[in-house]
Amino acid sequence: MKEKMNQLRKMWWLAFPVFVLKLVLYYRWMELPKSWIWVPVITLGFFLTVFELASGWDTRLSHILFLIFYSLFSLVMTIDTIYYAYFGQFVSINQLWQIDSLFTAGTETNLAGALSIPWGLILLLDLPFMAEWQKARAGISGKWRRTIWWKGGTVLCFAAMVGLVGVISVNDGLDGDFMRINHLEFVTCHTNDFYTTVAGEIQKANVNTDEIKKIIQENVPKAEGDELHGVAKGKNLILIQVESLNTWTIGKSYNGQELTPNINQLIQNNSLYFSKVFSSSGKGNTSDAEFAALNSLYPTTVRECYRMYVNNTYNGLPWILRSEGYETMAFHGYEKEFWNRNIAYKNQGIQTFYSESELEMTEKSGFGLTDKEMFRQAVDVLKEKEEPWFAFMITLTNHIPYELDEDLCSLKLDSSEDGTLAGHYMQAVRYTDEAIGMLIEYLKEAGLYEDTIIAFYGDHQGLNKETGSVQRKMTQLLGREYDYDEMMRIPFLIHIPGLEEARTIDTVGGQIDILPTLANLMDLSVKQDYIFGSDLVNLAREDGFYAPVTYMPVGSFMKNDFFYELGRDGTFESGRRVELFTGKELSLTGWKDDSERAKLLIETSKKVLDANLMKEEITHE
Repeated sequence: MKEKMNQLRKMWWLAFPVFVLKLVLYYRWMELPKSWIWVPVITLGFFLTVFELASGWDTRLSHILFLIFYSLFSLVMTIDTIYYAYFGQFVSINQLWQIDSLFTAGTETNLAGALSIPWGLILLLDLPFMAEWQKARAGISGKWRRTIWWKGGTVLCFAAMVGLVGVISVNDGLDGDFMRINHLEFVTCHTNDFYTTVAGEIQKANVNTDEIKKIIQENVPKAEGDELHGVAKGKNLILIQVESLNTWTIGKSYNGQELTPNINQLIQNNSLYFSKVFSSSGKGNTSDAEFAALNSLYPTTVRECYRMYVNNTYNGLPWILRSEGYETMAFHGYEKEFWNRNIAYKNQGIQTFYSESELEMTEKSGFGLTDKEMFRQAVDVLKEKEEPWFAFMITLTNHIPYELDEDLCSLKLDSSEDGTLAGHYMQAVRYTDEAIGMLIEYLKEAGLYEDTIIAFYGDHQGLNKETGSVQRKMTQLLGREYDYDEMMRIPFLIHIPGLEEARTIDTVGGQIDILPTLANLMDLSVKQDYIFGSDLVNLAREDGFYAPVTYMPVGSFMKNDFFYELGRDGTFESGRRVELFTGKELSLTGWKDDSERAKLLIETSKKVLDANLMKEEITHE
């Protein structure tokens, strides 16, 4: 018995320091502010009560339950660190539905692939120590038992700790430090996530439609005037979502080579170029970017909309164009099942989806058909269609890890850039630009160019600032700190043959503004109230507003010439306001209402989706 007890003590003194190290690493990787160093103490206290509770009952069941609990706890911690490194947020219980795409090669959220964070797996290394500790306990005779008073006291301490966590996690009325704990501490954060998910499901049926419409009316910026209204009425529309294209690449040269010569040329001729548009993508990345662009709705912070709201009723751009007599199509050189598009597109109003199943895989690179070939085959389809038509195209070749086949590369890189992620990215951007140039030529050859609007936008960032090596390299390339303003800025361009002007519009906006902007130019009637974007042509510059859904905490926003990032502890005061593209720190005074407005817009859009409110007003034939 004495030998067993000594073995148990040795294992405990080994297991406990490893556990403390685990917490230190976890909160270090989750970027806990130094002033909040006491937060891990809460986690430590909670799990110490769990350890003590487990050690008082020397039964096989208690050993098994403890190991299951501790293994799940460790797994969630590991996923947290991987997820935070990419999205800047804790993982939600709802992301369990995305676990297949989280670790699947070639997906937008392939964090264990091209952007893997291998050190996150270190948090699993203490599992063998805990298993050995349990094994040592299991070998002790039944004579070694805690007293009933000790057991009762441990249970009371555990109950008190659970109660404290519960009160902090579910009480929306708490503020200050308690609110910060909900955003920073492992146990309370995930308890709060579980509670809000369940409560949200219960509240879905209690949505006040009139209140929702009032919020939209009062908080979505209003475009005044009718400048350029109807200049593209009746024309065909090609809307291209360009994979991973950032605005910083537009007009930039590398060693005397333009990265985007064709796009640069388009900007100068018959085009409207929107230079301060930012990605509205949610947890579904590419799929949520197109969801926002097609519907002028914010994606959610929960999971991808093409799965979560696949059966909702919509009246976005494809449906609006169909009501005007357009045939609607989508083109993408990859699997049609990816992001659930094969099912989601039906309710989005897209009649025909041409994926790798319908297109000929004549030239592949990376995950699917090259963009040049996708564009060529798409035009072959379009020239046989009766006009007018709408073609939504999603490019693919400029996809992380940006490793093109050698015969597709045309940019000459220095040896210092060759083989790096930044070098691969610039090479892939140059290819994307060439593909867009070839699309214009294909349309001209097919006799479709003059009657077709070509609009395109980037879906999300190409290089994530949360990756240290990327941050350093991009700061070097840009000559200033690579921050969220450049990381999340994506180009939006509308090329209208015959416009006879070229204009750059620097009003702040997001992908949710694409639908109303195109609706103004094409004289389209938007017959529904659930529109969260604005026409950027007629929106006053000072009214431009952008609320990010991911990467920056909800409550962050961009406006005029600055961005505000909400503090990671959830408070306005701990955030920062920074001048766009200079990095100059600005005062926070006077901007809290805009932070609350950003939260309100995203929350309200989610309520519209949760309650499927368009179903009450829209009927499609």
